[in-house]
Formats: sequence, C-alpha cells, structure tokens
Amino acid sequence: MSDRIRCTPLGGLGEIGRNMLVVEDDHDIVIIDCGVMFPENEMLGVDLVIPDVSYLSTRLDRIRGIILTHGHEDHVGALPYILPQLNFPPLWATPLTAGLIAGKLKEHRQTDRVTLNRIVPGEAVRFGRFIAEFFHVCHSIPDGVGVALETPAGTIVHTGDFKFDHTPVDGRPTDFGKLAEVGKKGVLCLFSDSTHADRPGHTPSERVIDTAFEQIFASAKGRIIIATFASLISRVQQVIDAAVRHNRRVGIVGRSMVQNVAIAQELGYLTAPAGVLLRPDELATVNSMPGKDIALITTGSQGEPTSALARIANRDHRQVQIAPGDTVVVSAAPIPGNEELVSRTIDNLFRLGANVVWGHDQLVHVSGHASQEELKLMISLIRPKYFVPVHGEYRHLILHARLAQTMGLPAENIFVIEDGDVLEIGPDHAEVAEHVSAGYVFVDGLGVGDVGQVVLRDRRVLAQDGVLIVSLTVERATGRLIAGPEIVTRGFVYMRESEELVEQARAQVITAIEATRRASPFASSDDDGVDVVPSVNWADVRNRIRDALSKYVYDQTRRRPMILPLIVEI
Repeated sequence: MSDRIRCTPLGGLGEIGRNMLVVEDDHDIVIIDCGVMFPENEMLGVDLVIPDVSYLSTRLDRIRGIILTHGHEDHVGALPYILPQLNFPPLWATPLTAGLIAGKLKEHRQTDRVTLNRIVPGEAVRFGRFIAEFFHVCHSIPDGVGVALETPAGTIVHTGDFKFDHTPVDGRPTDFGKLAEVGKKGVLCLFSDSTHADRPGHTPSERVIDTAFEQIFASAKGRIIIATFASLISRVQQVIDAAVRHNRRVGIVGRSMVQNVAIAQELGYLTAPAGVLLRPDELATVNSMPGKDIALITTGSQGEPTSALARIANRDHRQVQIAPGDTVVVSAAPIPGNEELVSRTIDNLFRLGANVVWGHDQLVHVSGHASQEELKLMISLIRPKYFVPVHGEYRHLILHARLAQTMGLPAENIFVIEDGDVLEIGPDHAEVAEHVSAGYVFVDGLGVGDVGQVVLRDRRVLAQDGVLIVSLTVERATGRLIAGPEIVTRGFVYMRESEELVEQARAQVITAIEATRRASPFASSDDDGVDVVPSVNWADVRNRIRDALSKYVYDQTRRRPMILPLIVEI
C-alpha cells in the first residue's frame, strides 16, 4: 500500500456530530477531529455519544497526532473520553480552539498528559510522512481551519465546517487564495462539509444578524435574554456590540458560556468596553436592576433540561427569573432531534409573559455551513480527482454527491461512504476496501461504553410499561414457600387501585412454585435413610414465575412490564 492511503470515517457520516476521520498509510496515522453527538430521543439517560475507536487499538504506535479544525463540541467534545484510549497523542489546534480544549482537559484532569500544539494557518506541520498545511475558513466560531494533507499518494483536502462569508464578524473571510493555490497544485481527494447540501443558494453572512439585533435592542422595553451556543463567540460579540450601542450592560449566564467567554477574552477573540460585563456579584442581583439597562447571554438554545435557559423557563434558576415584558431571543437552530425540547422551552417562556423571538424568518440566527452554491465553489477551487461528502445525514451526502456531478466530476470518482467504510485511495484508483467497527459508544455519567443496546432496551421497556418486582422466601431443602410472594410495581399500575390484579398475580406466582415442586421433588432419601437435597435450578424457577406473570399481566392489561423475580433461600 506504499502508494495508497486509507481514509476511514469513525463518525460524522450519516449523522450530525461525532465527526472523526482517520487518514493512514503503512507508517503513519493522522486523525482529523474528535467530536460528540447529542443523544437521540430513544437513547434514554445517555449524556453523549462518541466514536468507537477500537479500530485504532492495534495501531496506537502509528498515531502521529489529532488535528482539530475548530472548537465546536461535534468536533472536539469527545477528546477527554477518547484520548485515554489512544495513549494521549499530541493535539494540533488554532489558538481559540486550543483554549477551549485546554479548559475541557483541565475539567477532566488530563492537562498534564496532553501535548497541545498551536496551528498557524499557512504554516506546514509534519506528521511522519504526512505534511499538513492549514487554511482559514469562516464558520460560526472564529479560528476555523481546513486541512491540506500531503501524503505519499497525493494531497487530500478536508474542509472542516465552512461557509464563504464575505463580511464575517471577526473580519477574516475564508482564504480563497490558499484554496486556489492548493487546487492548482493538484488534489487527489476532497472531503467536504455536507451539512446544508439540501439548501439552495448562499448562506447569509453573520452580519445580517446585526440588523435583527439592532431592531430588538431598539424596541425592547424590558430585559433582553439571548440564548445561543456557548462556543458561538462571534454571536456573543454581536450581542455585546448591540448592548453597547443601546447603553445596556451584559450578563453572562451558564457555566460553559462563562468559561468560554473568559477564554475568548483572554485570547483576544472577544472584546468588551470596561464596565459593560456584569461582575458575578452584580449578576446575583440582576432581577432587581432596571430591565431596560440589562442584556443577558445564556446557554440553552437547544432546550437541554439542565441548561440555564430551560431552568429560567421552568422558574428553577437561582439568579434569573422571567418578568413580563422581557424579550428572549433563541439565536440558534435546533439540532435534529431537539425540536421538541426547544418548543417546550419556548412555550414555557411565553407562559411567563416573555416575548420570544426565534427561527430563521426572524434572522436572529444564520448557519455556519455552506449552502449549495458555496459547495460548488469549493469544488471548483479545489478541483479534486476524487470526492467524498462528509459531515451530514445520509440525504445530505447524496445531495452533495449529485452537486459534485453537476460540477463535472465523474460518478465513479465520487464516493458516498458511511462510518466504518475504509476508502483506499491511490493516484489512479480508489475503492471501499473493507468495513471496520464504527458504532456508537455511549457516555452516561462517569461511565464510558458501559451502556450498550441491551441496557437501552431495558430502559425503553421501563419507560414504556414500568417494572413489576416479585419477592419471596423459600425453604432450600423443600422448596416450600415461607414468606411472600410480595409484589411491588413502579410505572406499571397504581397498587392501591389495582388490588385485585395484584392478588391474582400473587396467585400466579404460587401456582408456578407449586408446579415446579411437583415436577421436581426437592428432597428424597438414599438407601441408608439419609436425606438427599438435590441441586435446585433456581434460574428455571425464576423463568417459570416470569413466564406465568408475563402471560397473566398481558392478558389483563395488554402491557409488558419488566418482571424481576427475587428469590431468597433459607
């Protein structure tokens, strides 16, 4: 494989989030991004979903580093969970991204184990036989980069998340010159962001939000509360600028928002005139301040139950309470699957008397991802031989592949692949060579990977039909029932109103026990008259109880609760 490379996505294809791409030859491995995905509705109790890196477990000595294209959670959020599995390879990131990562590593007590290197767009970094160059791209967070990776087989380009914004808030447009230069040299394969491949035209500039914010700040009589992503630093800057123009002071609410704003200020990516930002002691008394003088920036734009905005909407926040006349702006689009949570939060805010502004029609949010015309422009600048759409649900990948065909790329040179597909690319040939493990790994509290599909199935059963626990005490020698059966239910029926059902269920258990005793005598005597106690198969007894109760309960209620027989032997 000396003249070929293998490109293996371990996440981010056919889904939103969990972005991770492995690029390797026989000697070296470079990883691009290491993100999380927020759990889907049926992933009950799961906090985060991260990539499965078991494919790399036998290749650890070849990993030369992880490149992080920008600081959003879907590109860096899995690092604290993945790094220990990969023996803490060196990380490469731009200054703001590195600052956000450093805060994350400190929280997980991994700072001393990780080498965090700074990327400078335009400079080259060697990763064994690979050489990476970085080019600046616009996104909804400052300091985003794409990667041009020179390999023994040729150059591959990974765009990261991008759009072509000619008037970005930070004044740094995408580096067209570098893109054209890379394309002119020749590109073997382009991996390009597909998140908005279903949207025609161009994605609006971040600057259009200034107009919407100006109108909101000019007309609002009470406080203004703006919810957005904690990593959307450019949006925070726009809110601060609008507040300064309208003589409002700004409070930062939400732990992750406070942390990210502090990091961005320290690194010079966020500026605020002296006295504009409320101190923590001032924020504690914000409810008593005149509403017309205050703007708040908070987390919770996705309706997360524990986020600041959701707690404010539920009257659970210890510092901020909604007052009639407050204006709440949701400056973010719901991540697929979060629509219900966002809607519930908005409804609760309206109930409290707030005026809520949300949605694309209000222009209080624009995407950080390229639409169709920008995706075409990226292809025309890079002019790759092979093309792979990445970062998006499957329909986005397909639509992006069709766009590439309209740009003149042959269909046989376009590969719509999924997580775990190993794309082997050489100067004159490309094919999907094999498929490796790339499933979901769930993070639940402090546990990483200890919750699997079986546990999720049990949680779904508990959520749908509840649990029925039957406990009884038996004599080991004879199998005679000494105490019980006692029945306790949770989430199945209300015991006080279902006494007859519970009594009949007890009768079913007693019948199952007696049937077991008749089928297999518990005690006998040998030729000398000495009692012999055979080994009782208690697993079989439990199964008989479970089967009897399952049938009876379903016949009576058409429900299938989880049934747990607990047998104590004495």
